[in-house]
Amino acid sequence: MYTKEQLFTQLKEMNAPQNSVVLMHTSLRAVGEFEGRGEGLLDALIEYFTADGGLFCVPTHTWANLKDRETKPVLDMNSSETCIGAFPNIAASRRDGVRSLHPTHSMMVFGDRKKAEEFISGEENIDTSTSPKGCYGKIYDRGGYILLVGVAHGNNTYIHSVEEMLDVPGRLSAEAVDVDIKLSDGSIMHRKLHHHIGHVSAIFPKYEPAFRYHGCIVDGYVGGAKAQLCDARKMKDVMELIYNRSCGRDVIMLDEVIDEKFWK
Repeated sequence: MYTKEQLFTQLKEMNAPQNSVVLMHTSLRAVGEFEGRGEGLLDALIEYFTADGGLFCVPTHTWANLKDRETKPVLDMNSSETCIGAFPNIAASRRDGVRSLHPTHSMMVFGDRKKAEEFISGEENIDTSTSPKGCYGKIYDRGGYILLVGVAHGNNTYIHSVEEMLDVPGRLSAEAVDVDIKLSDGSIMHRKLHHHIGHVSAIFPKYEPAFRYHGCIVDGYVGGAKAQLCDARKMKDVMELIYNRSCGRDVIMLDEVIDEKFWK
């Protein structure tokens, strides 16, 4: 069984910051048995990443509800059910963090309450899935990090946001759809959203060799899971380099791998 002390040692070995913004995608099963189970792991992660004023973020996505949006809210703030696994469900049930009001790509943010509320402010007005103007863009603006635990870059939602920053075509629906957000008081907020189309994230791992070449990733472990601590600004710079060198061609979609000439 892994302990909080072991986890802290692992995070320090990765030079994981305690005064920045860190968003974690995780496979709870890959972490293995942890003292206090999922709740204990979350407690330990919050304690570590917020120790020096940092914010710790857990995605609580509900994009799967788009298919039922005519009969139920896409985001229900009274429900802790997400569409991305056990750990996000645990995070969404907590009351010591704040949850953003993005209809499909909400996140729980832990840390200083005032800082966390400022970080998620305005999400209800975002009209794309991972807008540079929303929380994902703020991770870049603040020089934050993405921590992948037991998962690969196919789960790295931040890459979607960089594609929005770069205005990569064919990633968002041309027409905005109607979505509802059910607030904690039961009232309904009506919004429109340009959502992701296709399954582009399945090929995001193509970026990993380029990320590694440019020093975007620090490897380590969280419990028994392999982990990657990824620098958000560096990842964006690498993706922009590839996009510019390809003269705007969507090279990630074209080939088995991204040709080295675009990133070396």
